[in-house]
Amino acid sequence: MNLSDWIDRHADFTPDKVAIQCRDSGLTYAEMAHDVARLAHALRHRLNVSRGDRIALLAQNAIQSLVLAFACARIGAIFQPLNWRQAAAEHTYTLSNAAPKALFVEAMFKSIVEDITGNIPPMAFINLKENETSGWPSYQDLIDEAPNGLAADPAVSLEDSFLLCYTSGTTGHPKGAVLSQNAIFYNAVNSRHMHDLEQDDKVVVSIPLFHVGGLNILATPALHSGATLHLTPIFDVDEIFDILEQHQITLTVLVPAQLNALIASRRWQTSDLSTLRCISTGSTLVPTSLIKKIQQKGIPLIQVYGATETSPLATYQTVETSAESMGSGGKQGLHCQVKIVDDNNQDLEAGRSGEVLVKGPNVLKEYWQDSEATGQSLKDGWFHTGDIGHFDDRGYLYIDDRKKDMIISGSENIYPAMLENILADCPGVLEASVVGKKDTKWGEAVVAVIVAEPEVELTQDVIIEHFEGRIGRFAMPRHVLFVDALPRNAMGKVLKDEIRALVNTNNELRDGTP
Repeated sequence: MNLSDWIDRHADFTPDKVAIQCRDSGLTYAEMAHDVARLAHALRHRLNVSRGDRIALLAQNAIQSLVLAFACARIGAIFQPLNWRQAAAEHTYTLSNAAPKALFVEAMFKSIVEDITGNIPPMAFINLKENETSGWPSYQDLIDEAPNGLAADPAVSLEDSFLLCYTSGTTGHPKGAVLSQNAIFYNAVNSRHMHDLEQDDKVVVSIPLFHVGGLNILATPALHSGATLHLTPIFDVDEIFDILEQHQITLTVLVPAQLNALIASRRWQTSDLSTLRCISTGSTLVPTSLIKKIQQKGIPLIQVYGATETSPLATYQTVETSAESMGSGGKQGLHCQVKIVDDNNQDLEAGRSGEVLVKGPNVLKEYWQDSEATGQSLKDGWFHTGDIGHFDDRGYLYIDDRKKDMIISGSENIYPAMLENILADCPGVLEASVVGKKDTKWGEAVVAVIVAEPEVELTQDVIIEHFEGRIGRFAMPRHVLFVDALPRNAMGKVLKDEIRALVNTNNELRDGTP
C-alpha cells in the first residue's frame, strides 16, 4: 500500500463528498482519486519519473499541490515543496541539491524560475494552472492527456521516501529532511488522536503547505480520515473568518502571529465560532496571555511540539488535557517516544532540563545527501532536536529554549524563552525576542529586542523594571533595543540568527542596570 490508497478508499466509501475546497474550486474524493491516478500516469509515462525521483513545487496553497503529492506517493517519487517566500539564490541551492525531475510552477513565480534556469540542473517545467501561458505544458494537460489512471505499483510501499523539506542548517546551507510515506501515515494517526479527528470534521489550513506544519498537522490527516479540507492560498484575516463561519469549521491550525492578527480584528468579538472544537498551534513561544484570550472566546487552544524532522508531531495536548497543561507542548504522541538527556546522553528525571530526543516511525530517514548531518542528528534511532526542555511529574513536556539560543552570562545559563514569556505580559509590548550579545566582562549580555504596540512609547527603564521580582537579577536584560518588527519565517518563527547579527553589530545599545 501507499499514501494514495487513502484517496481511493474514501472515493469508494464517500465518492461525492468534498475532499478539498480552495475558494471557488473543489474536488470530491472521487474526482481527486481520478486526478491522482491520471497525474501519476503522466508523471511515470510522460515525464519519465521513476521511483525515488524528486518532483518539486513552487506555489501558494492549492488543490493541485495535494493532488501532486499523492500522485508522487503512488509512483514512489519524492515530493519537494519549495518555500515561495525565499529568494532566487535559495531556490537555486535547493533545486541544485535535490535535482528534481520536474518543477511545477504557479504563474506568479515563473519569472524567478526563468532567472535561475541556467544555474540549476535540467528539469521539466510545468504550469500549475491551465490558464497560464509560457510554452510549458500544464498540470491539467498532463491529467487530460493521460489515457487512463495508473494503478498502484506493488514495488512502492509506505517505506518509500516521500517528502523532502529543507530546514535551516549549521553550515550556511539548509538541510533536506527526508520523510518516508510511513512517517506521514503515523503522523496522521497521531494527529487524529490529538484532534479527535473524524470524517465529519471540516478543517481549514492557511499555513503554507511547503512547511510540515501546514502539510501535516491537519491537512494530510484530514484526508486520511475522510474529512473535508479547506485551503486558503495565503493567510488573510477576513477570508479565515468567512470560512470559519460560512462552512461551520470544526478544526484549524494557526501559529501565534496568525492568532494575534485574528484577535486584533474587529470581527473577533462578533464572529460566531461556535462550531470550532479547538485550534491547534505551535512552532514558537505561545504566551500564556495569548492562550487565555483564545479561551475567553470559548475555544480550547491545544499546543503541539515537533520539528520538520518529526513530521512534525512529537508531543501534543488534547482538548481534555489543555486546561491542566497550559503552556506545555503536551505528552508524548500516540506513536512516538520522547526523552530528555544530559550532555552525556543520560536520561534525566522529571523537572530536570536537557536536550529533547525523539524516536518513532514519524522521524526522518536521513538528510538528503548529507551523511555527516544525518549521523550527528540521528543516533540509535533517536533524533537529537537541539531543543532544551523538561517533563513535569505528570509527563507534560515544556520547552525551555533552543540549545544554541541559550545565553551564558557570568557562567550562568539563561533561557531566552523564559524572559520572552515575561515580556509577553508587559503592557505596551507587541512582541519581543531575547538574545545574547558578546560582552568582554560577562561573556554574553542579555539583550531584549522589543516591538512596541502602535502609538505606545516605551523606554528601556520600563522594560527592565518589568522584570523586577520576576526573575533573578543576573538574568535580567542589560540592553534594550526597540525595532519596528521582528524577522520571522513562514511559520511565524522568529529568526534568532538575524536578531543576534543585528544586536552584535549595533554599537548604540546602552547598558541596563541589573
